[in-house]
Amino acid sequence: MVRYTIKRVLGSLVTLLILAVAVFMMMRLMPEEGYFSEGYDRLDRGQIEAALAQMGLRDPITTQLYRYLTGILQGNLGRSIIFRPKVPVLDIIAPKIPYSVYFGLASIGVSLLLGIPLGIMMARFKGRAPDNIGSGYVVLVKAVAPAVCYIFLQLYLSSWLKLPMLFNARRPSSWILPVLCMSLGNIANYAMWMRRYMVDELNRDYIKLARAKGMPSSRIMVSHVLRNAFVPMAQLIPTSILLTISGSIYVESLFSIPGMGGLLVNAIQRQDNTLVQALVLIFSSVGILGLFLGDILMAIVDPRIKLEHRGGAR
Repeated sequence: MVRYTIKRVLGSLVTLLILAVAVFMMMRLMPEEGYFSEGYDRLDRGQIEAALAQMGLRDPITTQLYRYLTGILQGNLGRSIIFRPKVPVLDIIAPKIPYSVYFGLASIGVSLLLGIPLGIMMARFKGRAPDNIGSGYVVLVKAVAPAVCYIFLQLYLSSWLKLPMLFNARRPSSWILPVLCMSLGNIANYAMWMRRYMVDELNRDYIKLARAKGMPSSRIMVSHVLRNAFVPMAQLIPTSILLTISGSIYVESLFSIPGMGGLLVNAIQRQDNTLVQALVLIFSSVGILGLFLGDILMAIVDPRIKLEHRGGAR
């Protein structure tokens, strides 16, 4: 387990390095207007080239990449150009992080509390009303574009339940709709996969044998079916994190939440290349961390899983 963890940490670091290089190269393809706070249209070509050279953007690409990677290791992600000129990017992002973390954790918590029981109910009443209703919800969430669902909930559910349409830090009720929107996809995923794994377990021979021996159905469900079905559910953690990230980018902007998702949308709209580059790197790093945690948690939940390859073992 220790060897595997070290191996996965090293692999994640390599992936982060490749990701950082990819983000750097893609941002160099962005319009050069994103490196000027104002007055770009009034500058002639010579002035533009002189400004870009002063920023170091006319240095050899290897020199720029080395400077960029060194800055990341030192905790320097550059300075904003347009959003807040000359202010360090980390100073802009730092106040936004708590909002994104709180909403992300809340949405994952709601997803677990609603999605897993829904999946259990669908499996236990397979082919009956609870299963049909749950399947209908899963199909609806998967088929309809998330933006449509979010806007529908914001416009109609806020009217029916008298909830605020926009986030207000002083009104706890304004958290409900954003968290619910960010939870929709994860609830569907947890319910769908929990149902599948439980149905697979219920059809196994050892379950049939336990029933034949007269073991109570409640004990079979808790001690065997749920326990074994929950092991592969740990693999859904990376998907949950990625769905939460992608949902937060739109939801935070839609509900005016001062988090990193709304900041990314704003930075893209205003073409602040340095800020966009830093945010994309942070979001991608969180996704890689989710993949790593998913593998580790699966091994912790079920120690029988051998994540290390041993020579000669089959």
